[in-house]
Amino acid sequence: MNAAAAADHGHGDHGHGHHEESFASKYLFSVDHKMIAKQFLFTGILLFLLGGALAVGVRWQLAWPFSNVPIFGKFSPENYYASMTMHASVMIFLVIIPLLVGFFGNWCVPLMIGAGDMVFPRLNMWSYWMFLSGAVFFLASFLVEGGPSGGGWTSYPPLAVLQQGQGVNLWGLGVLFTGFSGIMGAVNYITTILKLRAPGMTLFRMPLVVWSILITSILTLLATPVLGSTVLMLFLDRVAGTSFFVPDGLVAAGKVITGPAAMGETARAGGGQVLMFQHLFWFYSHPAVYIMVLPAMGIVSDILATFARKPIFGYKPMIYSMSAITGLGFVVWGHHMFQSGMNPYLGLSFMVATMFIALPSAVKVFNWLGTLWRGQIHFEVPMLFALSFVGMFIIGGLSGIFMAATPVDIHIHDTYFIVAHIHYVVFASTVMAIFAAIYYWYPKMFGRMFNKGLGKLHFWLTLLFLNGTFMLMHYVGTQGHPRRIAVGAWDESVKAGYKYLQDFHWANVVMTVSAICLGFAQLPFFFNLFWSMYRGKKCGDNPWRANSLEWATPTPPPHGNFAGPVAVYRGPYEYSHPDMKEDYAPQHIEDGTPVVQAQIHS
Repeated sequence: MNAAAAADHGHGDHGHGHHEESFASKYLFSVDHKMIAKQFLFTGILLFLLGGALAVGVRWQLAWPFSNVPIFGKFSPENYYASMTMHASVMIFLVIIPLLVGFFGNWCVPLMIGAGDMVFPRLNMWSYWMFLSGAVFFLASFLVEGGPSGGGWTSYPPLAVLQQGQGVNLWGLGVLFTGFSGIMGAVNYITTILKLRAPGMTLFRMPLVVWSILITSILTLLATPVLGSTVLMLFLDRVAGTSFFVPDGLVAAGKVITGPAAMGETARAGGGQVLMFQHLFWFYSHPAVYIMVLPAMGIVSDILATFARKPIFGYKPMIYSMSAITGLGFVVWGHHMFQSGMNPYLGLSFMVATMFIALPSAVKVFNWLGTLWRGQIHFEVPMLFALSFVGMFIIGGLSGIFMAATPVDIHIHDTYFIVAHIHYVVFASTVMAIFAAIYYWYPKMFGRMFNKGLGKLHFWLTLLFLNGTFMLMHYVGTQGHPRRIAVGAWDESVKAGYKYLQDFHWANVVMTVSAICLGFAQLPFFFNLFWSMYRGKKCGDNPWRANSLEWATPTPPPHGNFAGPVAVYRGPYEYSHPDMKEDYAPQHIEDGTPVVQAQIHS
């Protein structure tokens, strides 16, 4: 299908024949990519609240061990580990990936390439319902006896095999269903981008958001089946008596017997490899970091160019660096296992590859700085969050370089330094990008402007308490504070064996208070999000004076997106060109002289 025919297909099939829909078909089982994007948005926001509450519970236990935690009550060590497992699972599988890929992918891709909808609308609908089903399984695993805490959020065997109850089984089903949702979305994104681009929208005229979703989708298709297969094998080990990861001597009753006695009738056949699970798990889970980061990079690139009123510095190097990150992401998983006793030569190869992956990330950072250099920077709310993403990503990236060195990683691997690193990369960076994108596309989604004062209050409070929560983790980690431990402070009711942690009590209190304040700092966002839908100022079609095609649609975009066929004449970042009458040139306007629009009008 050529570009023109694809565009006609995208507009014709979805832009005409619109009819009144029932409540269920419009809001629950919609096949419109924009409504599906909103389903991902509001579901992700609700689960974000749950993930944050679990995090506060974990932090409370570290600061004031075995005291009454609001809502949760008194934490036992088992409750602590279950909450830690669910916090990680909810934030990764149910919040960050669905919001960055499910929400922004669905919202941005068809609009930015000039299509009327996704190429497989019903598959798109099912991707949301598979995600929601996975969320139900995850939450059910937390409520049943035993919970999902057997092997932590990574569900390592043999602990995950020995764990009694159905918690780990339900957790595994949650991973499988959300994984299938991701695969469905990836197939849809790749096909839509390759087949439904508007006439003139060549690959190198696509915004970096679209490129990031395309590259992330390829990564998802290659990596997610590995995780699904791994979790399925773990599930079979638990319920069907197989021995994929069951070592010799592990028996069904949860006891370990060695020697000839291990061959009794209750013993498993054994022969499985517990380290194989770790290799397979991290073969997915390290690329999964980039599934979370790459869309954020594309979002931030578009926002920085818009509010710096400059073209992206090094457009093609940005694309090549994202591609390099994807390729290298598949050959660095072993740095999560330096403690497992691997061959030194193999460890050396993982160490070198991990150091090399910092290079394309550095390319992107310098390209962002080059975009900002001598730009006419407008410090709008989306721009503030985008700028903070760059700063948080630099902090997370620099701490990651330490862990690339095998000797250093062996020392700090089981400390809070790792917790600080992963939260700066996966939370501090990506969540700031998510907020930037919500504020940036909010006017187009709802036809009204958000309250800027509340938006800036939300930004400054979030930035302050986010760093108050995670920055000290670097310090206590280098001092030896262990992670995955249920006691973070000294108390007479705790065994004397934990007394060495008393030196970190003050730091755990500061981090916990900051985490609680970080949760309250989100109240302006939630109020702003819902209040502005009905009371915010109405806005025009292009309040930010941006160039990409989504701003060429009516506000909010109707069914089918575009009023008629649209063509593309230039790239997405032609800002402040000396030959233009205005400082921007929308992709769909041939002569490059857009009509001046008020930024916000009632």
